[in-house]
Order: sequence, then C-alpha cells, then structure tokens
Amino acid sequence: MMKTTAIRSRPVLVPLEFPIRTASGTVTASPLVLIDLLTDTGITGHAYIFGYTPLTLQPLVALLDNLASMVIGQPVAPQALEERLRKSFRLLGYTGLLRMALAGIEMAAWDAFAKQQQMPLVRLIGGEPRPIQAYDSHSMDGESLAVERAVRSAKAGFRGVKTKIGYASFAEELAVVRAIRCAVGPQFEIMVDYNQALSVPEAKARGRALSEEGITWIEEPTLQHDYDGHAEITRALTTPVQMGENWFGPEEMMLSVKAGASDLAMVDVMKIGGVCGWMKASAVAEQHGLPLSSHLFQEISAHLLAASPTAHRLEHMDIAGSVLLRGVTIKDGFAVASEEPGTGIAWREDAVEQFLVA
Repeated sequence: MMKTTAIRSRPVLVPLEFPIRTASGTVTASPLVLIDLLTDTGITGHAYIFGYTPLTLQPLVALLDNLASMVIGQPVAPQALEERLRKSFRLLGYTGLLRMALAGIEMAAWDAFAKQQQMPLVRLIGGEPRPIQAYDSHSMDGESLAVERAVRSAKAGFRGVKTKIGYASFAEELAVVRAIRCAVGPQFEIMVDYNQALSVPEAKARGRALSEEGITWIEEPTLQHDYDGHAEITRALTTPVQMGENWFGPEEMMLSVKAGASDLAMVDVMKIGGVCGWMKASAVAEQHGLPLSSHLFQEISAHLLAASPTAHRLEHMDIAGSVLLRGVTIKDGFAVASEEPGTGIAWREDAVEQFLVA
C-alpha cells in the first residue's frame, strides 16, 4: 500500500487578468496554497486551496505543516483518510480554515491515488469523462467592461457568463444586465451574483424587477447563512435562486435544502470537504432534484461534475492558471475533464518560484 512520506505546502499570490470585484470585497491577486503529497512510490499528489485573502496564507501553511504528522506514514486511501481526520476534530469543530486545509490534503491524496491506479479521477470515482456546459465567471465590472468581457467570452465559445452585481442603485445593475443582453443576444445565458449584498426585502424587490430580463439565476442575494431568508426570496421570485458556494460540508447543505433555501445548488469542492464531501453533496442534490454546479476549482470540478447525476454548470474562473502546466479544456463552451491519471493538476515550477510569498 502506497504511504505518505511528506506534505509540502507553498503560499503563492497568483496574478489575475481581472481583479475579482464583488459587492462584498475585491480579490486583486489569487491567494493560493499549493499542496504536494509525497509518497514512498515516488508518486506525488497535487492540489491547491484558495484563501480569499493573503491574510489566510500563513495560517493555512502552519495548519498544513502541523496536520502532516497525522498523515505521514499512513496509507494513501483517501476515503479512510478523510473519515479519520474528520473524526479527529469533532471536539474542535470541523469547519473554517481547518476544513479547507484538510480538504486540500484529501484532494492531493485523491490525485496520488488516481495516479497509482493509472486512471483519471472521474473514472476512479465511477464516472466517465463527458462535456459539462461551462460559463465564464466575471466580476462587478461596470457596464463598459462587463460588455467587453461578455463579448469576448461569446467569441471564445462560451454560451453564458456570470456578472457580479449589488451596485448602489438598482438602475446601475439593470443597465449592466441590459447592455450585456444587447451585446450577446437572447439565447446567451446571463447569471447574476449579489455575493450576499442585500437584505431580504431588497432582494425580493430587485429580484422581481430582474425577472423580465431573462436571467438564468440570481446567486446569493442575501447572507449565505440565512437559509430562511433565502427560502423567502426563493418563494417570492420566478427566477431561480442559486446558492451553496459557502456551505462548509454536506451537513450545511442539508440545512439549506431542508429550509428550501434555493432552487439550485453550487458546491465549492474545498469548503464542502474535498472529493468525499462533494460525492456526499452530489447524492443530496440527486435525492432532492437539485441541479448541481461548481464553484471555482475548475480543474478538479470537471471530474466531479462528470460523475454527478444532476450536473448543471461549471464555473470557469481561472484563479490558478498562471502556476499550472495545463488548465481545464474548454471546447465550444463545454469543459472536459483531463484523461490523464489523477486530476490533471501539475505545477509550473518557474511560475511558482516567481509568485511565492515569503
């Protein structure tokens, strides 16, 4: 049985072509921790986690360094590893930065295990590579840049974009949405994301006004933990409500589902608890008839969506491309999982050295 010999973690600040501007804050460069899980067979598993702010990088690295002692010398059996680590932290609570760090180790373990089995991750977990419709995910760009980026996405083959809204006035966001629609036509999907910016009454009012604009979904209109508030908004609107990127684990997903908080589900593989957490979330989505989309982490999400019965959309936002040898393949607006063994994640070491945080 292949065993772990070391965990290496490296913090990087990766440049972005466009800053990720939202109603709740701006990410100017992508704060990532790159994880290498080394084994006694010479196989190395790779994964990365997204820290949202540079302030989390050093704490995440310290957590990973301390967690390494729980993994070194143990078999690379990802499901058993995830269960053992999860049980170890019941008293502390299995959420926040801790869950993010453990998910990073688990994803790296899956990459190493799939490589040992000479299989792409999607086949290892029982699926097969298939195209998943992707949309290009944009920021709170203002009217001119929003149109420019939407047109560029359409020319690249995407069939939809997401634009972040939550402007000071509804007139501003309506102008952005209408300008995009005018530029890309009636068949093109437009999603909007409020990033938790609104009160429940304001979300209902703005959502009703957007209902005539042919929006595919309205994402996180109010505080993500307010499942009752989201349920009230969902009942009030004809446009589907999307949420889920901030669910820490399938258990939070279940609280949201029980409340009827959204029409759709969007899972972040890091926050949900890695590949094991995703598979549990996929089962919940299937049982409740929820179309399942991904949040960030497009490389591994292409594998996971392809193995998910209710797969809906893959979010294309390239937060790690500058340090990857290969990105996810997008063809005619569809993402296709890598056929090489593992998850397809490998580092451009020259770029990693360039963007390392001291």
